[in-house]
Amino acid sequence: MLACGLALGAPAFAVSSSAAAAHLRVELMVPGSNLYSGKQGNLAGLYFKLDPGWHVYWENAGDAGEPPAIHWTLPKGVTAAPLEFPAPQRLPVGPLMDYGYPNGVLFPFKLHVAPGSQAGPAVLDAQVSWLVCSSVCIPGRAELQITRNIVLGQGPLAAPAPPLFQRFLSQIPTPLPAGDKAVFLATPMGFRLAVQTGRREAQAAFFPLDQSVIDNPAPQLLEPTAKGLILTLKKDPSISGNPAHLNGVLELAGGRNYLISAGSGQVAVLPPGGASSFGAARMEGPGNAGTTAVPASSPAFPFGGFLRIVGLAFLGGMLLNLMPCVFPVLFLKGLALVNSGSEERHKLRAHGFVYTAGIVVSFWVLVAALVGLRAAGATLGWGFQFQSPVFLFLLDGLFFLLGLSLAGQFEMGLSLTSAGGSLAAKKGYAGSFFTGVLAVLVATPCTAPFMAAAIAYALAQPILITFAVFTALALGLAAPYLALTLQPAWTRWLPKPGAWMDVLKQAASLFMFGTVIWLTWVVAQAYGANTMAVLLIGLLLVAIAGWFLGRWPARRWATGAAAVILLAVVGLAFAGQRLAGQGATAPGAADSAAGGPGGSSSESGAWQPWSPSAVSQYLAQGRPVFVDFTASWCLSCQVNERVALSRPEVEQAFHRANVALLKADWTRQDPAISQALAALGRDGVPVYALYIPGQSAPQLLPQVLTPGIVMDALAKLPHAEASAAAGTANP
Repeated sequence: MLACGLALGAPAFAVSSSAAAAHLRVELMVPGSNLYSGKQGNLAGLYFKLDPGWHVYWENAGDAGEPPAIHWTLPKGVTAAPLEFPAPQRLPVGPLMDYGYPNGVLFPFKLHVAPGSQAGPAVLDAQVSWLVCSSVCIPGRAELQITRNIVLGQGPLAAPAPPLFQRFLSQIPTPLPAGDKAVFLATPMGFRLAVQTGRREAQAAFFPLDQSVIDNPAPQLLEPTAKGLILTLKKDPSISGNPAHLNGVLELAGGRNYLISAGSGQVAVLPPGGASSFGAARMEGPGNAGTTAVPASSPAFPFGGFLRIVGLAFLGGMLLNLMPCVFPVLFLKGLALVNSGSEERHKLRAHGFVYTAGIVVSFWVLVAALVGLRAAGATLGWGFQFQSPVFLFLLDGLFFLLGLSLAGQFEMGLSLTSAGGSLAAKKGYAGSFFTGVLAVLVATPCTAPFMAAAIAYALAQPILITFAVFTALALGLAAPYLALTLQPAWTRWLPKPGAWMDVLKQAASLFMFGTVIWLTWVVAQAYGANTMAVLLIGLLLVAIAGWFLGRWPARRWATGAAAVILLAVVGLAFAGQRLAGQGATAPGAADSAAGGPGGSSSESGAWQPWSPSAVSQYLAQGRPVFVDFTASWCLSCQVNERVALSRPEVEQAFHRANVALLKADWTRQDPAISQALAALGRDGVPVYALYIPGQSAPQLLPQVLTPGIVMDALAKLPHAEASAAAGTANP
């Protein structure tokens, strides 16, 4: 679901026949204790029990989403048929339409045992994955395992299926009865689907099996006829031609669900996922003679939803250029453009492409590292590298070195920013590539608008889709500078190079040193004064290395001495990491004993350390809870806190509504916060969640806050004044 945003897959659960996950419980069901090798197969099912307001998806999820999937590890001779999908419901989500199951669902299937299989106990192992959605979407996975005894032979007469199976087996679509027909006529705006059932139909809904054929959210206009119905469907805007058949499920009054493949004047029966063992069983009898079955086509990739996500990623990447974390690097690129003489105009395009390549490759490396570490069991989110003291040390030292160069201590800045017209082409292009890498490094702690849904969606998809979405994000980040280099005429608006460039270059060093101050503050916030002292020693060594490069430029021995000193800085970074890990506590942990529900600091207006139990206890007291998921290295978070959350009128609004304020500080790696973000459908900070008593899902505020946005959300709280009065009487 695009409007919901998406989240990371939950970690694998302990192996059993059932597993609890976010907002659902999933269970592998195989009635009875034996599996028989008879031709009829053995009844089984995958059951999802859902929290109110949450849903999982049909085999065609609609505008966005993913159906549940199951991958088996089975004994030799045992095979599992595909999952059968009961008829779904239409699930409107803002301007989109999804197809799924809002009240729990069982997907039945058959287990078959080959006649020559080995008798005795057999372990059936299933890797199950799903996407569960409400106002947010949460991918999940679990390993389910069940043991049954294999018995060779037909077995006793089949007992009636358990009531739960009977309920959902009755909802499995069946072929149209013999004599019924379905045809469609293409129109300029859509399709007219005519179905003949032998009686007047006053209720109908069509669920397409193929993606991007009909406009899912559009109303389906029903025209009852004497012997059936005509359903007017709107075309999907992305469709370029008319399909040969309209494949789908037709739901009629009285719980009748039929699989149809309507063509021009012809009809074919369309079982789900091939021949349906359950549908075929119900077809037996003279009334169904003459029906034929054709295999269903595989559900098409949701290309329309994918394109929407790619568009959001590209737009989020462009907006990332406006975030304060990226500005110093953009200043460097602006300096490079201004300093390029007229003789460099023909090379601007090449520099733009090399800069873009630096951004794209850096994104690929980061995503590969993140996906690999997650596959190894780590609980990490976007911007994870800023939770490493070594990364913070080295990045801080790099910015300090750049600042010294721009300030004039030694000449390296021009080569690094691709601005020197007299430099060799190879060196200049290396500088453009390096600047693209630097842009990505400083951009990752920021999450621009539209990025959250795109990132979470990408990290929940197969690897090729993940890289495609992040490539779009990278291209969005590179787009403004690349566009300028592709249109050299636009550079006429830039000032001509001259002596004033030295002054501008030195002024640019102020942005570098400002970033150094910020990163040093992040280290102090996360790891304390002792670790910060080690960092400052490292910065002093960087200054000494810069002095060698400036005092004896182009001397090999001076360059070697500077290199040795910089290697010592790297060693200090690892020493700082060890120091940071000694006796480390999570940010804010020292204050946790002083607050919390019922504690002396739990009054409205006082921020308390976040924990899942604190949220639950406050909600149990009937108090709303506002959680600020933040990090010291997230500049967007710091800006939001100063321009919105710390404003007096906002603090007063929190107090009037008796809202408990909790801060989840993700500056350092915290698996509990990572899992909470995943449950909210987010993969990075900032995130602002307003929990309301009695509601299963929190309200998520935008990533860019204003006082008005926060106060409007608080004004909509139910019984805010009564809650405030209760909090005043019993703080």
